[in-house]
Amino acid sequence: MAGFVRKCPCLKPQIEDDVTVLDYRHCSLADVPGEVFNFERTLEELLTDSNQIRDLPRELFYCHGIRKLSISDNEIINIPPAICSLNNLEELNFSKNGVIDVPETIKQCKLLSVIDASVNPLGKLPDGFTQLQNLTQLYLNDTFLDYLPGSFGRLTKLKIFEIRENHLKTLPQSFSRLIEIERLDIGNNEFTELPKCIGSLVKLSELWCDSNQIKDIPQSIGNLKELMFLDASKNRIKTIPDEIEGCSSLADLHLTCNRLEELPETLGNLSNLTTFKIDDNHLTSLPKSLGGLTSLSELNVSTNDLEALPPTIGFLRNLRTFYADENLLEILPSELGSCNGLTVLSLRSNKLTYIPDELGRIPKLRVLNLSDNFLKYLPFSVVKLKNLQALWLTENQTKPLISLQSEYDEESERKILTCYLLPQQPSNYTADEKDGDTDSFHPSIWEEERGRRQKIQFEFGEDINDNVSCVCIIGCTKFNITKLLF
Repeated sequence: MAGFVRKCPCLKPQIEDDVTVLDYRHCSLADVPGEVFNFERTLEELLTDSNQIRDLPRELFYCHGIRKLSISDNEIINIPPAICSLNNLEELNFSKNGVIDVPETIKQCKLLSVIDASVNPLGKLPDGFTQLQNLTQLYLNDTFLDYLPGSFGRLTKLKIFEIRENHLKTLPQSFSRLIEIERLDIGNNEFTELPKCIGSLVKLSELWCDSNQIKDIPQSIGNLKELMFLDASKNRIKTIPDEIEGCSSLADLHLTCNRLEELPETLGNLSNLTTFKIDDNHLTSLPKSLGGLTSLSELNVSTNDLEALPPTIGFLRNLRTFYADENLLEILPSELGSCNGLTVLSLRSNKLTYIPDELGRIPKLRVLNLSDNFLKYLPFSVVKLKNLQALWLTENQTKPLISLQSEYDEESERKILTCYLLPQQPSNYTADEKDGDTDSFHPSIWEEERGRRQKIQFEFGEDINDNVSCVCIIGCTKFNITKLLF
């Protein structure tokens, strides 16, 4: 007969001896209900999360069959030493309490495989923790820790370890023995260097070391062949080692807000990279090998000192979003037009005076931000961007699309597009105002609004070079317009 799950105290099971799970979450309880102890022989899971419980009664520890005990988000201050009597316990969650001490006797719970002690003022871990050699998941986020026991390496079965938002400055040498770890989060601590022992964690697939004071990435990072996600943003990193190419499985690389002045050419060998964020650094150029990132879907190089983009960027045929705001770009490579998968292209706050005709070859482009530059006109090829939903030419533009007129430029001897916002004037807006405007064209907003916005399409004559008349269809109304392209 299947075990009976009891949801709340007012329900009475037909066969009380079969109760294995009791769920008292969100019941406004001040104490563990006394009826729990009626099922001490059969109870396997007790869930009392999100209440106001302050103490764990002695009788609870007579329920020797409990495998899962979840007491998260209460007002508990101490875990009683009697916890050792729960020798069948496999999962223990006492996160979001006020626990200041974990008893040494917890080492007797030999079957424990998952512990979540996050958001408690622990201050330190008892040595008994390191004797729980069946642990596979350990969560110690925001627990006021400034060091780990030297014997921490005993937890050789550990696969997930999170210890962000603490005061760690180093990891014990024994940490290199944790070769089964797949996810490691040491973000928001006080590391000044990425511990070299991390290079020994050959099964690591996710590494979070953001919001520290790390200055360098060790060469041993290249040993992590299975690493798929690396977030080292908000540090003080100045260089990336050539050995980064060894991370052949890397798909997401976040290096936002560091002090990088250059990137290694070997970076281009990361053929599986899909997301690369290197914004808010001190880069003056991008490596020529950038074109080797053939799987790249998102690239953010905003807020750097870039004066040019490498022509090899044209090889990024899978690129969908490209941000290069707040740089020193004066020209764009014509090869950018070969990135035919682009949907969002943002070049705000640069020094652009000219946009290449090849930009009109990007058939899927939906958002194009050219505001705060020095453009005199736009290339006529912009009319070919039939999926364009937003064209930003200034910070305070009230509509995503504006009317553009066709003219003939005698200097360049070709057709161009212009409007009342061109030529562009230097921006007088503050940094805060610019940041606010950035939010107005974020692609996620356009995804949400797409169904409610007007759909605009253009029908051109057979010879687009000689006939600038077009039909602009807005909703179900059709207007014939001559020399008015939007």
